[in-house]
Amino acid sequence: MPSRALSQAEKAPSTSPPACQLSPWRFVGVVQWRAVPARARRNWMVSAHREHGLPQMKPLVAIVGRPNVGKSTLFNKIVGERIAIVENLPGTTRDRLYADAEWNGRVFTLIDTGGLELGERDDITARIAAQAQLAIEEADAIVLVVDTVDGITEADSEVAEMLRRSGKPLILAANKADNPGRRQDAVEFYSLGLSEPITVSAISGTGTGDLLDAITEVLPPAAEAEALEDALAGLPKIAIVGRPNVGKSSLVNGILGQDRVIVSEIPGTTRDTIDTIVEHQHQQMVLIDTAGIRKRGRVGPGVEKYSVLRSNRAIDRCDVAVLLIDGVEGITAQDTHIAGYIHEAAKGIVIVINKWDIVRERLRAHREAMAAELAVERPAPKGPKEEEQADAQEYLKLVRERFKFMPYAPVVFTAAKTRYHVTQVLDHAMRIYETRQIRVATPQLNEIVRDAVQRHHPAAVQGRPLRIYYATQAEINPPTFVFFVNDPELIHFSYERYLENALRHIFSFEGTVIRLQFRKRARDEGDEEERGKGRRAPSHGGKSARRS
Repeated sequence: MPSRALSQAEKAPSTSPPACQLSPWRFVGVVQWRAVPARARRNWMVSAHREHGLPQMKPLVAIVGRPNVGKSTLFNKIVGERIAIVENLPGTTRDRLYADAEWNGRVFTLIDTGGLELGERDDITARIAAQAQLAIEEADAIVLVVDTVDGITEADSEVAEMLRRSGKPLILAANKADNPGRRQDAVEFYSLGLSEPITVSAISGTGTGDLLDAITEVLPPAAEAEALEDALAGLPKIAIVGRPNVGKSSLVNGILGQDRVIVSEIPGTTRDTIDTIVEHQHQQMVLIDTAGIRKRGRVGPGVEKYSVLRSNRAIDRCDVAVLLIDGVEGITAQDTHIAGYIHEAAKGIVIVINKWDIVRERLRAHREAMAAELAVERPAPKGPKEEEQADAQEYLKLVRERFKFMPYAPVVFTAAKTRYHVTQVLDHAMRIYETRQIRVATPQLNEIVRDAVQRHHPAAVQGRPLRIYYATQAEINPPTFVFFVNDPELIHFSYERYLENALRHIFSFEGTVIRLQFRKRARDEGDEEERGKGRRAPSHGGKSARRS
C-alpha cells in the first residue's frame, strides 16, 4: 500500500524520495523524509495516527553531544532500564535508540544518538553523525550533553552552533558533575550561548530531576489521547536476526524506505536492537533489528557481549523471527545454532536467503565454466523464471538438509539491497503470526486425534498400552495442545511427532512450533470418563478450551 500523500499545505517544494514512493509500507512510528520539512512530517504522522484510531504521537526529545560524554548512561538513567549499550569507548552508540519516559505526568519519547564528530571522519563516523542529525530533525526538544571533566572543547562549540541553527528548544546538561568542584566548573558552559547549564551525574542520577523539569517545560502541549504504548501493546513483533553482516539492516531499510539503521560492510555495525513501527497490508507491526549473533568464542568483550545478549532477548520477546542467511557464504553452523534458539523459544520463523542476486550470478558463471571445461554444448537456455526456480529448488534442498529440525519453516530468496522479494518477507511473517493465533475447537480437535489414533495405534510399552482420553488447546502464540492420557511416560517421541504431523496436515501451522503436552488424567475424572464415554476421545470439552 503506497504511503498516504501529504496535503497541499504540508507538501515540500520537492517530492518524497523514490524509495518512500515505491515502498508498500507506511510508517506509523518515527519517519524521515529528506524533502519534507520536520513540522510537515510530524503533522503527517499525527494525521496517520488519527486515521487509524491511534493516540497522537508523544513528543520527541533527542540527547546529542560529542562522543563519550555520557549520553547513553543518561538515557538509561532516565528511562529506568539498560536499553543503550554503555561502554567507556567513543562511538559505542551507533544508531539512534528510542524509549519512553514519564515525568510530571508527561510521557515523551527519548532518543539516544551516536556521538557527533563534525570534523574529519571515517565512513562509519560520518554515518553516525548523519543518524544523529536525523534524530535532531525529528525531535521537539534537544538535550545537549557536555562533559564537566573535559570542559568546553572545539567539538562542543561546533555541535552547539549546529543545534542553534535547528531552531529547536535546547537544554544544556553538564554531565559528570559528581562533586561541588565539577559543579562549579560547569559555569564555563555559559560561553556556548545556549541555556543555563544544568549539572547532572548520569551515573548517580544527581540533577536528573532538574533536567527532566526543564525538558517537560519546553515540550509541546500534552496529547489528549492515552499513551501510544498502550494502544500498540498488542502489535505483532517481528525480529530480524542472523550472523553479523548478512544484510539485516539493509533488509530493514529496504522495508522502511530510509536509512533508519546504519548499513556498513563492517560486521557488527548494528550493536543495539532497534524497534520501528510500520504498517503492511493495513496491519501495524513492530520491526526489531538486532545486532549480529556471533559464536560464543568469537563474541568480543563489552560492547559485542551486550549486543548478542540483546539479540537473544529480541528473539524471546518477538512473535516471529526472520532468520537472515548470507546466500553467498552458505549455511553455517552458527545459522543452525540461531535457528535452534528460535525453535527452542517456540517462536515463528521465516528463513530468508539474502544476496540471492549474487548467488544466481555465481551459479550461472559456474555452469558456463563447467560446460566450457567439458567441451560440451550448453543446453538450450531456460527462461529467466524457469532458471531461477531451478536454482531456488537446488538451494532449497540444502536448506532443508541443514534445518531438518524445522521442516515447517518457509524459505524466501531475496536481495535486500535491491529490495528483490522484500515484500514476501513480511507477507510470510504476518501469515505466520496469524497462524499462531489459531484456536481449534475442542470437539474438532478430539475428532482429529481420534482419527489419528485409529489410523495408527500407539505401541505398547512393556505390555502397557497408551490411552489418549481427550485433548484440548490450552494456549495460542504458540499453539499449545494438552493431551490427557493414562500415563505420559508411555509416549514415544515418534508417536508425538506423528500426532503433530496429524495436526499440521489439517491446520498447516506453517512457520511455527506447536507444543504438545501430555498429562495424566486425574483419577476421579478418569472414573467419570469410564462410566460415561468409555475409552474413546469424547467430542465435548469446549468449556476447558474456553477457560484457557
